[in-house]
Amino acid sequence: MAAFIAKQLVGKQLDSVKGAVGGGDDKADSGGGDAGEDPEVVEARREIEEKRKEKHRKMEAEREDMRQEIRDKYNIKKKADNPFDDPGMEGRLGRKRKTPAELAAEANADEEEGQFSNLCCCFGFT
Repeated sequence: MAAFIAKQLVGKQLDSVKGAVGGGDDKADSGGGDAGEDPEVVEARREIEEKRKEKHRKMEAEREDMRQEIRDKYNIKKKADNPFDDPGMEGRLGRKRKTPAELAAEANADEEEGQFSNLCCCFGFT
């Protein structure tokens, strides 16, 4: 308990000293922006990110080659529609979202199906 109280007292004094020196605004600096960073550091980060992306592209190409070899060996046909092949979906998890037109068509199909199912119940075809 005494350690906690001592820490509180010393902590408050340190905060006041930090404020006087000008280092008290830590939250503004850690915002993740590169406004105050050296341009060389920004350029180095960008290059590292490009290298990482290129490495992942190469790895995925190697994987695809291996998949194709397996398909050829076992005579497996490649699935034509793969939503993850879309370049706009890169880095995104989950499925592709339906467009409003697809949603409307699906709703109309459900309505028509619902009308016929009610008729079947009325006439005792179930």
